Amino acid sequence: MASSVAAIVVAAGRGVRVGGEFPKQYKEVAGEPAIRHSLRLFALHPSVGVVQPVIHPDDRALFAQAAQGLELLGPVHGGATRQASVRAGLEALAPNPPEIVLVHDAARPFASAALVSRAIAAVAGGPAAVPGVPVSDTVKAVDASGQVTETLDRMRLRIIQTPQAFAFPTLLDAHRRAASEGLAGFTDDAALAEWAGVKVAVFEGERGNVKLTTPEDFARAESTMTGADLRTGTGFDVHAFGAGDHVMLGGVRIAHARGLVGHSDADVALHALTDAILGALADDDIGVHFPPSDPTWRNAPSDRFLAFAAERVRRRGGRINHLDLTIVCEEPRIGPHREAMRARIAEIAGLPVDRVGLKATTSEKLGFTGRGEGIAALATATVRLPWPSA
Repeated sequence: MASSVAAIVVAAGRGVRVGGEFPKQYKEVAGEPAIRHSLRLFALHPSVGVVQPVIHPDDRALFAQAAQGLELLGPVHGGATRQASVRAGLEALAPNPPEIVLVHDAARPFASAALVSRAIAAVAGGPAAVPGVPVSDTVKAVDASGQVTETLDRMRLRIIQTPQAFAFPTLLDAHRRAASEGLAGFTDDAALAEWAGVKVAVFEGERGNVKLTTPEDFARAESTMTGADLRTGTGFDVHAFGAGDHVMLGGVRIAHARGLVGHSDADVALHALTDAILGALADDDIGVHFPPSDPTWRNAPSDRFLAFAAERVRRRGGRINHLDLTIVCEEPRIGPHREAMRARIAEIAGLPVDRVGLKATTSEKLGFTGRGEGIAALATATVRLPWPSA
């Protein structure tokens, strides 16, 4: 059964105006390739069923790295023009056609989930809808010599963005007709739809949904993200020792003469990290989302809790910048397991391992940890969220 909404992410261009060793969609913005921001937007949106990437055949390795961990359809190869690339994505979806298709440029990494929702709602009442923002400057038409021929009424003008939304059969038919007539100069799908006689509505876009085209665009994007909504959260957790032959710490099973007591697997480290991320989001705490009174979580692996918190960040269009963890205990020794724990935490949270800090200390024989009665963990999470759109 086909999904009712599909998204095509167009990433087959070369981006020559940006320069560098590889196309602009694979250049980093806020520590990740621009295309990953766009792919993740649709892969995690609850109303989008499938995501169809369209890439250049030379970029297969770059794409595989950028798309790691995201649930996507296999990429298809684009054509010599954007129009040909979109058609390639449409034809790939045609055997199991969706009702609605969204077409988005990979080089627009700042589109929000709210914008995607507006696109889907806008096309529900007609065959095509595109996001647009009002023109704030005066716009003049000029001739070949640079002389003004007309001052345009900016109240009637809109700057058009993506994702553009269409009834799938309507857009596929328009693309096939244009191809059969040898027309290849359309710069966006709305223009092609207009040529085909389709009525196109404009809905509210986003000022921040810019297309990255030049080195200056990337510099401004980095500056924007640096000044984004930077959050810090802390977490603290304690579990007592009880019967058992191992402890779970940082997602790693460590042989020990005693276990830790808890409703789940009692991984004190992952619990503290989960609360730190939820705290940065101001999104309650682990006990609210996974109450001990719920038998669902009895003996549950705590990696589910940390993965849940990390996904909450991604669903808000943000990213985890860094996780820092301190484990306080007399035993077991943490040192031999430190790197395995860092690697496991990074894997669960979807981070490079160099963004996970882990320290261990004792309490100098003081308090319950000093008496060997349990283990404590303290965590800090740094999270970056986009500012809400105006």
